[in-house]
Amino acid sequence: MELRQLKYFLKAKELLNFTEAARALNISQSTLSQQIKQLEDELTVPLFNRIGKRITLTEPGKLFSEYAMQSINRANEGLLLLQDLKNLNMGKVTIGVIYSMRILFAKILVQFASQYPNIKIQVVFGTTKDLLERLNLHHFDFILTFHEELREPHLKYQTLLKANMVLVTGSKSPLSQKTNISLQEVAGLPVALPFSGSSTIQFFEDSFGQKNLVPNICMEINDIPTLFEIVKTGHWHTILSDTSVNDPDVVGIPIDGKNMRRTIMIISLREAYEKKAVKKFYEMLAEI
Repeated sequence: MELRQLKYFLKAKELLNFTEAARALNISQSTLSQQIKQLEDELTVPLFNRIGKRITLTEPGKLFSEYAMQSINRANEGLLLLQDLKNLNMGKVTIGVIYSMRILFAKILVQFASQYPNIKIQVVFGTTKDLLERLNLHHFDFILTFHEELREPHLKYQTLLKANMVLVTGSKSPLSQKTNISLQEVAGLPVALPFSGSSTIQFFEDSFGQKNLVPNICMEINDIPTLFEIVKTGHWHTILSDTSVNDPDVVGIPIDGKNMRRTIMIISLREAYEKKAVKKFYEMLAEI
């Protein structure tokens, strides 16, 4: 059994089409079919049901795919371990970041890229739900996100900082002079919130629900700069962490309540190998 065969099998599993899988792997379809057939012969079970040009995974194929993915990931981690011996002269760091962290994260990103110019950095912004799903698929080295829920045993959690939740309103709004605001007051205001799937909207739905309040959510938008533009009109408000607010035309008003502080964490896969570059990034984040 070869790693190459496992890669071919996983690509065919992903696309469920030998022709498309061969094209994605830049090999001929006959080569792909032959390698998968050899793998099936070695395992003595069929991995795919072949129905004309269509393929579907068999039950053994579904079970085997988990172990095939683990083998590929472990082999990749071995390669990363060897690359790390080159003293950060090469490599790649892939990071998932919630939208609320974009301002603070950008500062660390510039600092890291300046200090280690040969390290390629890939950053993906998304909701907590999306980032966690992709982390579990080994798409990221780590993610930065809010987390107050139960902890999964296969993940490693490192507390980064605490963030206050604030009502964001236009700087010319009558509310802009307030030093704090209650959830009851917020419930009576028209708000535009981050898109469903973000931890912020879930957090406030839970917070309002605990007090039997129903918020007046008029819009859901998955882009903070756009939320700010809506807020600047003075007709709507939004709710974000204070780490998100850096626009001079908006004001963040702290929301009353002991539960209005949230924890931003660094989350990674517990068993995954941590590259030296990732550890250096952690060190810089710890200085925030």
